[in-house]
Amino acid sequence: MQHIVEALKDKYLYQDKVIDSTKSILEFQIFISDQVTNDFNTLFQSLPVDRSYYAFGVPGSFYDRLFPSRSIHFLHSSCAINWFSKLPKELLDEKSPTWNKGRIHYVGASNVEIVNAYVAQFEKDMEMFFNARAEEIVPGGMMVLVTPFSGYVCLLGFFGSSFMDMVNEEKLDESLVDSFNLPLYYPSPQDMTKVVEKNGLFSIQRMELINIKSNLVDEADAKTLMMSIRSSIEGVIINHFESKLAEEACARTIIKSEEISEWMKVNYEKPSILFVALKRK
Repeated sequence: MQHIVEALKDKYLYQDKVIDSTKSILEFQIFISDQVTNDFNTLFQSLPVDRSYYAFGVPGSFYDRLFPSRSIHFLHSSCAINWFSKLPKELLDEKSPTWNKGRIHYVGASNVEIVNAYVAQFEKDMEMFFNARAEEIVPGGMMVLVTPFSGYVCLLGFFGSSFMDMVNEEKLDESLVDSFNLPLYYPSPQDMTKVVEKNGLFSIQRMELINIKSNLVDEADAKTLMMSIRSSIEGVIINHFESKLAEEACARTIIKSEEISEWMKVNYEKPSILFVALKRK
């Protein structure tokens, strides 16, 4: 946010190619939002002392309204819209074709109905997200979304395989795995284009797949990467499984570093991030 503030200040002060000292009083408010369970105290303690903006915390789900009407000029969301507001109810029906037996995610699912259920939930959630933001963002305001690209969703399969290893060793009931699905969907450019155009309240200014040029390719790096992923999904895993079972499954995944590093060597040069810049109509 500091980079954005500085860029806006430079543009504002120099837009007439002449420095206007009267414009030096330009001030910025930065609203940082997360779920109500987020530790905002830790967040505030980490803010730079010399920041050139006023910071506020706004708890709540971004699938609902968070800010007053036409109060936001620029919105940035990083690695968040890939989380569902809720899990598709079809995935919880054991008699449905969407029963995701032996897996914890849609990647590699045997039935196309499972993937379709994930896609449908993503589309419903993004419609709510865009409608809420359209109320809050001023006409002409910008929204930049950054989300993991679908290519890296395969890494979640390593966690699923750890649970199935425990099932095969009779340490875990298979029905617990079958009834668990991560509420995550990593959209493609086509997915994003579809939901933006259907909603009609924003225009796409720029969209691209980005390769973050990661050098994480060896076993030590694989452990670092999987620990990072674990930190983001462990909460929902613990909510479904006993904490000890969740801990063991995550620990088993981390030690699969050799297998994971081999996957990374093949895929580390492929795009891993989807960048989308939208403008409020």
